[in-house]
Amino acid sequence: MIIILTTVASQQCPNLSSPEENFDRLVLQSDSLWVVEFYAPWCGHCQSFADEYSKAATALKGVSMVGAINVDEHKSLGAKYGVKGYPTIKIFGANKQQPDDYNGARSSHGIIEAAFSSLRAKVNEQLNGRKSGRGGSKPIPGGIFWNEGSFIYSSSGSGVRSVRVGLQAELPRLLGQLLMRIGRLPLVMSQLNIEEVNPHLRGGRVENHLGNRLPRLPERDSKLNFPGDKKDVIELTDSNFDSLVLNSEDMWLVEFYAPWCGHCKNLAPHWAKAASELKDKVKVGALDATVHTIKSNQYGVQGYPTIKVFTAGKKDSSSVTDYAGGRTASDIVTWALNKLAENVSPPEIKQIVSEDTLKEACEKHPLCVVSVLPHILDCQSTCRNDYLDILNKLGEKYKNKMWGWVWTEAGAQPDLEYVLEIGGFGYPAMAVVNTKKMKYSILRGSFSLDGINEFLRDLSFGRGSTAPLKGASLPKIETIEPWDGLDGHLPEEDDVDLSDVSLDDLKDEL
Repeated sequence: MIIILTTVASQQCPNLSSPEENFDRLVLQSDSLWVVEFYAPWCGHCQSFADEYSKAATALKGVSMVGAINVDEHKSLGAKYGVKGYPTIKIFGANKQQPDDYNGARSSHGIIEAAFSSLRAKVNEQLNGRKSGRGGSKPIPGGIFWNEGSFIYSSSGSGVRSVRVGLQAELPRLLGQLLMRIGRLPLVMSQLNIEEVNPHLRGGRVENHLGNRLPRLPERDSKLNFPGDKKDVIELTDSNFDSLVLNSEDMWLVEFYAPWCGHCKNLAPHWAKAASELKDKVKVGALDATVHTIKSNQYGVQGYPTIKVFTAGKKDSSSVTDYAGGRTASDIVTWALNKLAENVSPPEIKQIVSEDTLKEACEKHPLCVVSVLPHILDCQSTCRNDYLDILNKLGEKYKNKMWGWVWTEAGAQPDLEYVLEIGGFGYPAMAVVNTKKMKYSILRGSFSLDGINEFLRDLSFGRGSTAPLKGASLPKIETIEPWDGLDGHLPEEDDVDLSDVSLDDLKDEL
């Protein structure tokens, strides 16, 4: 049986007051493993998959719960779990807060295998009595902590170095460090508070330890946010805030946090993930308000975490509003992109007249949309402007994607057409390029508002076929004069005066 999670009708699973409450109670608060399909009624792939999903639900009865959510009706749940295409299947196993994505075949067999794999992992973790870590009945020590005046030592096992680095960076009262070696054991000497250490360890705790049994190996919890984990989170200070944020044309999300704040620690992995997803679109920063008090006082920070939004474009100290979205990565990304779309200008559709034009569009944006329009002699100014009008409308529609948009005339950039394999089947043509992955996708449908919109929509949801860019680099670009906006004309031929040509001479030549 497949349980429709937001419209449950059975007595065992009654309707609740809201879809979110229903979902939390049935799935997140349950000890059962759940396989959940996020679907849309109009989705052809979902309809084709329905029979296979039903077979999987029947086979898993009594073993795993199987459910489905109509995302068209319950968009908040789709947004919460980052659903961008249909069907999306997630498995809520040992860690209900971070479900696993199912990327296997759309078959009952594939679903069943994935469910059993997750069940095995869940059982193994329950047998071990912890969510992760290593060690058997006598695990090796990861750290032994003495009273003040003594030292900390760690084994050289995997993960221990990162514990030491994490403690050095995270604990504000860490006085000094003395790194030395006795045999093969790296040592660190420091003064610290045990209550501040435990939240950053996984699979073990620091505690008063009596007897000769060795403690579990503590290792740094990868879900907690340490400096160095914030790959795309920009560290802000009182001294760099104005130059990075206020003098920037970018939109900024800034978190004011305190290292000891529990809510800040819960937000940290979501903040880091959102920063990665928003890269090249919205800048994401973090400022330790307990250290950099000038800026935290300037912006009236009274609790932690406090998130402020600095809009795109020119700004000053008053160009700031409060963040009003949720605190999951999906919530943050969705809210930021919607806010960005309110203020961002539509992209300029630029003609490729030099190498810099193409690099600016493709290397400084997540994707670039490259159009090859017919030659001006085959499509005069009115015709060309009609195509450019289509591109401008689509640029406006997808402006929050922060893509680059360029065009060229057929034959003007032959190397570009060769690398993208476009133009051979006629003009106009289009390709979308991802220079970070050096891949591209070609428009196979009509070069029309609807045809291109469908093509770009599929790409934005991660659908559509791609191919590697020939040579794994952008091609050579010819430097040309920009189009003057006028109709094209065939070159005029000079009239030949035949009055001086002797017919006798022509006879001899013939």
